[in-house]
Amino acid sequence: MPQYTAPLNDMQFVLHEWLHLCDHYQVLGLQDFDQELVNEILTQGAKFAEETIAPLNREGDEQGAKLINGNVVTPDGFAVAYKEYIANGWNAMLGTADYEGQDLPNTMAVPIHEMLDSANVSWRLTGMLNESAILAVTKHASESLKQTYLAKLICGEWAGTMCLTEPQAGTDLSLLSTKALPNNDGSYNITGSKIFISS
Repeated sequence: MPQYTAPLNDMQFVLHEWLHLCDHYQVLGLQDFDQELVNEILTQGAKFAEETIAPLNREGDEQGAKLINGNVVTPDGFAVAYKEYIANGWNAMLGTADYEGQDLPNTMAVPIHEMLDSANVSWRLTGMLNESAILAVTKHASESLKQTYLAKLICGEWAGTMCLTEPQAGTDLSLLSTKALPNNDGSYNITGSKIFISS
């Protein structure tokens, strides 16, 4: 079976020798981010990617996800790995501390995400879309929506998804027809229909 080995030496070289990331963190007031902490985060991320996520590639390819009695059933091991991902705090890396996130800089999360993407991109899609949802809600949502969604997204109880395509369009964006027209009260009239495409 193919194995994944994270390129830790390359990542550490880029972060420490080329980007001088820890110096940058100090300028930003992130005194806790020294080279030792960065290396430990990278090491633990590599261990999780290599030992837990990469071995699930075969099951993902052979079994795929299935819809059984109205429930999506993921390949063997995917759900257990997701629970471990949540328990170890990987999902909360980029979440705001106001909602139990870790407030890690994105530059610290990028190498971890790269390792997970390389180890098993089909498993990784759930976390990837969740991070995007967390970012969108954090940056653009009202306080009411933040209160409703952020804590559950950051802790991993809920997961984000994408609803970009439409039944008649597939990946042909020229066929999209949904419109959102603003109303005077700040709400929108939406016409058309979206379908879930990932996660």
